[in-house]
Amino acid sequence: MKHLTVSPLKNLIKTTLSVPSDKSISHRAIIIGAIANGRTEIKNLLTSEDCLCTLKIMQQLGVEISNFNNFETVTVYGKGLNSFTEPKNILNCGNSGTTMRLMSGLLSGQNFLSVLVGDDSLMNRPMRRVIEPLTLMGAKIFGREDNTKAPIVITPGILHGISYEMPVSSAQVKSAIMLAGIQAKGETKIIEKEKSRDHTERMLTAFGATIKCDKNEIIIGSEQNLQAQNISIPGDVSSAAFFMAACAIIPGSEMLLQKVSTNPTRTGIITVLKKMGIKIESTNKKEVSGEPIADLFISSGELNATEVKGSTIPLLIDEIPILCIAMAQANGKSIIKDAKELRFKESDRIKTMVQVLNKLGVEVNELEDGLEINGLAGEPFKLNHSIEWPKHSDHRIAMSIAIAALKANEPVQVPGAEWISTSFPTFEKLIHQIQMAVV
Repeated sequence: MKHLTVSPLKNLIKTTLSVPSDKSISHRAIIIGAIANGRTEIKNLLTSEDCLCTLKIMQQLGVEISNFNNFETVTVYGKGLNSFTEPKNILNCGNSGTTMRLMSGLLSGQNFLSVLVGDDSLMNRPMRRVIEPLTLMGAKIFGREDNTKAPIVITPGILHGISYEMPVSSAQVKSAIMLAGIQAKGETKIIEKEKSRDHTERMLTAFGATIKCDKNEIIIGSEQNLQAQNISIPGDVSSAAFFMAACAIIPGSEMLLQKVSTNPTRTGIITVLKKMGIKIESTNKKEVSGEPIADLFISSGELNATEVKGSTIPLLIDEIPILCIAMAQANGKSIIKDAKELRFKESDRIKTMVQVLNKLGVEVNELEDGLEINGLAGEPFKLNHSIEWPKHSDHRIAMSIAIAALKANEPVQVPGAEWISTSFPTFEKLIHQIQMAVV
């Protein structure tokens, strides 16, 4: 078990950081590169445990993948959708819900048996949401506990296009349907209630796919001609959010985060922090491999309470744990609503963050679909030693606690630190860089 102890900062932060490459885009680059024709080169692939699970599964399916200079460039030799070979063993997705759900869509159109498994946490996450639409498309796909959980078993089926209105906005489910749709007969239409992150649409288009997007509707046809591309992965705004929050809760701090994805379906955290009083400026704006990127300059300011709900939630769903830490330092009561999806992540993030904030001495109320947080108005977090840290298998919870520790009244040994490497292998290194950058 990995141990990470974070001590409070005694002064403000002034530093420049480069955050890891985007996890969502890295998964998709591997998968779409494998189903395209030709040699795709991927620069700056995130080498987290989650992304390496996707890479290893593609290799089990017979895709040749090579890396150079310690993963600085990864080459995927794609031979098209019909080039996969039947795996000799189960396909282990580790802790990665993205891997399991996207691979479910991809493998539903293949002519061989596949079995997807994961760790204990992933095996208990909801899978009906992806099994149901794929079944409607003709997939022969089955899960444990009445098709609600993994293992997921897929046998050969003949796919056809459908019109599907998604009950919950989910980029993973949407992407699974799209990956099945390009193997199906006829068009597939996906209708979202609220727009979720659009990396799959952007990347498929960059590889030559024809996709019609109109507001919250996506139409994709089969027989797409995907051709290899050179892809450069930008910095992950979800990873950047932890250091935005660190800058926000330490008065007088300034930070430059370089080459971060500013995809508008992912920048809800920037919008909300600005609304709370944090200054965030975007410079050096450009588009790389179909994705907008920029350098972000963050200046701390007086943090004020806010309410987050509705269409904003899908734009920052992964950032809500660290947003809770910023809200806990604000003036007044902040409210998060319409975020019931948080209960179905690596942990029940609503319940877990309530327990975390209680441990940090913050008054918080648990809602069915969110939280009410009474901010400390800039006072340090005071650990309540009569309350235990929650047990969890959640990288974002662990990193949120580590950032809170920078403003705590005593050092914190971060619970669940061993899970951080699933998405952010260099997190501890950057925490140490921050601690060395105080002035």
